[in-house]
Formats: sequence, structure tokens, C-alpha cells
Amino acid sequence: MELPLTSPPLVLLLTLLPALHALLRLRRDPKKQPRADGLRSYPLVGTFPHLVKNQHRFLEWSTDVVRGCPTHTMSFKVPGLGGAAITANPANVEHIAKTNFANYPKGEVMVSTIEDFLGHGIFKSDGDQWLWQRKAASYEFSKRSLRNFVVDTVRFEIVERLLPLLERAARDGRTLDVQDVLERFAFNNICRVAFGEDPACLAEDEEGRDGIIARFMTPIKSLWRVQRLLSLEPERRLREALDTVHDYADRIVRERRERERAEAGLASKDDFLSRYAASGEHSDESLRDVVTNFLLAGRDTTSSALTWFFCFDELREMQYLHAAVTESMRLYPPVAMDTHGCKHDDFLPDGTFVGIGWQVTYSAYAMARVEDIWGKDCEEFKPERWLSEDGAFQPESTFRYPVFHAGPRMCLGKEMAYIQMKSIVACVLERFSFRFVGGEERPGLVLSFTLRMKGGLAMQVDKRS
Repeated sequence: MELPLTSPPLVLLLTLLPALHALLRLRRDPKKQPRADGLRSYPLVGTFPHLVKNQHRFLEWSTDVVRGCPTHTMSFKVPGLGGAAITANPANVEHIAKTNFANYPKGEVMVSTIEDFLGHGIFKSDGDQWLWQRKAASYEFSKRSLRNFVVDTVRFEIVERLLPLLERAARDGRTLDVQDVLERFAFNNICRVAFGEDPACLAEDEEGRDGIIARFMTPIKSLWRVQRLLSLEPERRLREALDTVHDYADRIVRERRERERAEAGLASKDDFLSRYAASGEHSDESLRDVVTNFLLAGRDTTSSALTWFFCFDELREMQYLHAAVTESMRLYPPVAMDTHGCKHDDFLPDGTFVGIGWQVTYSAYAMARVEDIWGKDCEEFKPERWLSEDGAFQPESTFRYPVFHAGPRMCLGKEMAYIQMKSIVACVLERFSFRFVGGEERPGLVLSFTLRMKGGLAMQVDKRS
């Protein structure tokens, strides 16, 4: 008896054949099996239950797992959701960020998840779109005039705003949320340097940043699209927050265009946006993406690094500021995890298979806690590890210390970030001391665009005699 082509059993069989074929291929090649030592894999759903259970503490959980893996790499595959790999292996970082760079773009999943906020800016774009932004920014960062402008801007923000704020807090015996203060300082600073704007401590809505992160942490990756379509939480709040951010960015671009027309023929300003706009090559939407990307880079990463830095009591005794700042960022990297897509099937240097369409992440946070990389004292705050016997600072390989990323996507603003951080710490700690008022418990982690402290950093400010 012949079955008609539309019979339910035949339709079901034809539907399942591709999945069965892929499953059989995977079974035949053990090298391509996902591996996560210590994680139980369940029938049909694999390691998915572990992801759901630990989504609220994903950074700490994934760090524990990769530390326990012999290769310091875990990979997993969830039926219907594709595969992923997380590594804390320097050889793998070099492979992803440099050696096989072309195979690991930001990828469609990352770009589509985050483009509502950052558009097609430098951090989340690929190909030619990324390349022209990278070249333009690289050219600007290389200019001495920009470096001098940054120094002058930082000096103004410290002397005219930050120090008076701390002076008042010390005089009034008022507790400050240092994380909030540093975020506002960094926001002011990046607006002045990048756009020639002085927002006077205006901060963009936190809902925008944290709403985007919620998309990443949603186990069912398409769920956020449904929430956005139906205007459900948290997508509704995210949309409102993004409107606030984009309205601010649009206003900056609009006013810059008007000033550009009014000052035609005059020398261009020192800020980034003026230089970009003066080229005449970029649309308003493109310039808005430039604005939002610089806001993220200049505000969140610098303030995140400084917030964790103020946690270490040993700072009062530090003689080598550069080493201390670097060590603080090793333990609490502003960008704790960096994720890329995979264009073609590949094997990482440690033998881990990653398939086309997989999400591949290297975790700077986990790497700081791997004894094979940093020794048995890897979890200690020890600035001396960065100093030679004669006290000179010794940089590490960017593949062991990917705090500023590595390879072609390495952070262009590294020097600018160090200028801000060292200037603030030197000026502030010379005049004030800080006491953590949160008790003995260390602040919790919040994995956002940057690594933040849960609940902020409440500190009592005292003026030094």
C-alpha cells in the first residue's frame, strides 16, 4: 500500500529526517560532541536545565565550570537553540581574536540582540561597516591633540566637580554611592571628549542597558522578540529607555549639524563627533550610532573598573598606581565576557569543536581565576605580580589578559581609560579616605554590558588631615 504524500506519518517522518541525520552525524564523530566536564547531560534537552537553573548567576557558574574543565573550555548544545562554547584558555582566545579572526565576527545573534541600543556602531558591527569605523577612530586616537584634550577634560571634571562633591560629602558626613558618582563622572567626561557636550552629570537610563542584557540571559532566545511584538515586560520598559537614549543622541547630532552649517569654513573642534561630522560621509543615523557606542565605551567601562578598584583596602599602601589599576581590572574586568559568532565549523586549539552559528565566548573574569594562568594566588589582589624586580611595570600578553580585548578589535581607548583612572585615583586618594559601609559582605555582581556592583558601592568619605 502506498502512502499519500500528505499523510501525517509521512509528513512527520520527512520533518524528523534532517534532525535524525544531524544527530547520527554527531554521534559518529565523537570529536564534535559538546563537552562540559562535571555537567550532567540529560536526554533530549542536554545541559539546558543547568543553564536555566543558573541564569541569575551565569558569570559565577560558568567560571566554576570552566575552571574545572581540563582545557578550561566548556561547550554545550541545546536542541532547537544551537550550540555555544565558553573558554578561559589563552590559546583559544588568540585563535578567536587574532589567528582565525575572520571566522569569528560578532555574528547575527549578537548584532540582532543589541542593535536596538548600539545600532551599527563599532562595537557590534562586522565587515566593511566595522572596518571604516575602526580606521576612523584609530586615526583620531593617534593624534596628540586628542590626548591633550582628554587630559584637560579630565582635569576640569576632577577639580571643578568631583573633588567639590567629595568635599561636601565629607563635611556633611554623607554616605555616597561611589559607583553612581563614578558613572556620572565618566559620562560627563566621554560626552565632553566625544561630542563637545557638557551634560552636567546627566546619565542615560539604566533600563536600556539592563534590558538588553535580559535578552542575552533569556534561555529561550526568541522569547524577547515575542515580548517586543506584544509590548510585554521587560521589552516595554526597554523600548521606553532606548527612546530616551536615542532622543539624547539625536539631539546631539542635530545640534552638531546646525553648528557645522553655522561655522562652515572654521577650524573643526577637538571632539570626536565634530571630526566625524566634518567628513560629510556619515548619515544622521550613522552618527547616532557613533554617539551611543562612545557613551557605552566611555562611561560604563571606565566607571566599572574604578568602582571595583575602590574596594581594595590595600590601595592606601600602593606605590605603583598603574600596576594596582591593572590588577583590579584583572580580577574585575569591565567587560567580563566577550561573545562572537562562528561562520564555519572549526576546532579550537585545545580540541574543542565549535559549529557554524555557535556563540563562542571568552571570559576574562574566569581567566583571572585560573591557576594555570596566574598561579595559586590568582584570586588575590596582588599588584606586585605586574612589577619586575626593579619596580618597572611588565605588561602581559593580551591573550592572557584580554581586559581591553585582543587582536584587530583591541580597545582603541586603552590609553584614555588609564589617563582617567589614574588621574582620579591619584587626586582623590591623596585628599580623601573611604570606608565601605556595607558590612563584611563583598558586593554582589551584576553582569550587564559591564561588570557592575549589585546595589552600588556605599562608602563613607573622610577628608585626610
